[in-house]
Amino acid sequence: MAPPDPLVVLASGGVDSAILVADQAALGSVVYPVYIRFGLSWEEIEEEHLRRFLEALPGRDAVLPLTVLELPVADVYGAHWSVSGSDIPDETTADEAVYLPGRNLLLLAKTSVWCALHGVGRIALGTLQGNPFADSSVGFLSGFAALAAVAMGNHLDVVTPFARFTKAQVLERGRGLPLGHTFSCIAPVGHVHCGRCNKCAERRQGFRQAGIDDQTSYAGG
Repeated sequence: MAPPDPLVVLASGGVDSAILVADQAALGSVVYPVYIRFGLSWEEIEEEHLRRFLEALPGRDAVLPLTVLELPVADVYGAHWSVSGSDIPDETTADEAVYLPGRNLLLLAKTSVWCALHGVGRIALGTLQGNPFADSSVGFLSGFAALAAVAMGNHLDVVTPFARFTKAQVLERGRGLPLGHTFSCIAPVGHVHCGRCNKCAERRQGFRQAGIDDQTSYAGG
């Protein structure tokens, strides 16, 4: 049986996309992890964690070196909290509070061009079950793939292998991986998770529900 085609995993440094890199490599794909710098307030620390995770992966022969692309959004986002670092959604907010306008549209637009130039026909996103955002829907992702194929003359599939899984189920798939090197915080304190933002709350809950010891360093414990 031929191995699966190579694919790009859009790796944010968060636990879901980090596990997706390892998961797809374990299934036999050659994985190109791609990180896109938008200029958001937490990205420098997030990227550092992602690099440490990739370096610590066991048996990472099928995972190629990290590709970093630049796509600044400050001129579009203006004073948005993700750029300014002010009024970050905290642990009391709903998932909708952390929506980044056009996030997947922007991620996929630049990555699809990279894929066409490098002969890669699949992009994987770490979208989970219950994602409430329209740019994570099947209709949007399939529509984007079709549009990109027309624009670039390169067949493209956008896949979401974890779309049927909860965060706890994804964490279970990543049991034994160096998850302490992943980063999910949108209001870091120094180089550690703040422990109080929306994404830290989601991370804590996921580890708790999966029954996995959370080795994450949170400010204030």
